[in-house]
Amino acid sequence: MTTAAPLPQAVPLLGLGLGELEAWAISQGQPGFRGRQLHDWIYAKGARSLAEISVLPKAWRQSLAHETSGAGGDPLGRSRELRRSVASDGTTKLLLGTADGLTLETVGIPSRDRLTVCVSSQVGCPMACRFCATGKGGLQRSLAVHEIVDQVLSVREVMDRRPSHVVFMGMGEPLLTIDSVLAAIHCLCTDLGMAQRRITVSTVGVPSTLPTLAERALERLGRAQFTLAVSLHAPDQALREQLIPTAHAYPLQALLHDCRRYVEITGRRVSFEYILLGGLNDHPRQAVALAALLRGFQSHVNLIPYNPIEEEDFQRPSPERVEAFRRVLQERHGAVSVRASRGLDEDAACGQLRRRHSG
Repeated sequence: MTTAAPLPQAVPLLGLGLGELEAWAISQGQPGFRGRQLHDWIYAKGARSLAEISVLPKAWRQSLAHETSGAGGDPLGRSRELRRSVASDGTTKLLLGTADGLTLETVGIPSRDRLTVCVSSQVGCPMACRFCATGKGGLQRSLAVHEIVDQVLSVREVMDRRPSHVVFMGMGEPLLTIDSVLAAIHCLCTDLGMAQRRITVSTVGVPSTLPTLAERALERLGRAQFTLAVSLHAPDQALREQLIPTAHAYPLQALLHDCRRYVEITGRRVSFEYILLGGLNDHPRQAVALAALLRGFQSHVNLIPYNPIEEEDFQRPSPERVEAFRRVLQERHGAVSVRASRGLDEDAACGQLRRRHSG
């Protein structure tokens, strides 16, 4: 077996694949099967620290713990749970602490036949969407692979149930950290056994990145089977810029052109997300305009009734307004769904739990 170059001690073991863990064990003077044991304990058993992995030699565990004590703590790279919020419908939001003292959110959304984990890709977000609590605090940094995968493991542990779906719809803009997002998807599929078709990457749009995402997905994953969800939230450029200040640099037509390039490269259709804000973008005439904008796309539109945040006066639309918008759009576009609101009684909007903890 070829021995890989030793990994720096500060590199977390979470996020490494089976071959990488075997090579790492060998670089540490251990037999390769120790890497297989690490893989089993990290991904199947969900070990939170090296001390828990009792099958490893005690002297080696102690040596590793001593060597990494000044480089971010335990070499596994698990986050700490700081706070938990559980809604009446079972939706569970976790506030996690990173090794460098930052905080991030992840959410477990259960139903009868699935458990969806909403993961964050950054600490904070630079996109400054007015309806999003996360964007109010700006961006602190992007998350590493182990910090993304840890969110799925943490929800699995807390909810005592195997996650079936993962959506990159938490804190941050995934297209600003494409390599980490794709590496995390690879880990979720290869090491946790998830199906790529049950993973969704949501973006508000970053100029010229969609073709890059498509090409790198084919290189890194072999095929791009995850769902790409593009957040529009307005049927015209002027309103979109009001809601998403960064949209001034990315006109709607340019965004849709890149969506078409993504479809050409991957062969996968694009989903579009549209947050319904009461009295602002939920009029039937705007549904007509949205259908016209998306003409030619074999796409799905996901309508999302707004979850209020304290800093903005946007209103949640009435069920009647939501249904009227859906009906008009479906008549002209086809595939339309309304996302069921979950966890409304417990800091439902993304970023609120983190902001309240910080405040």
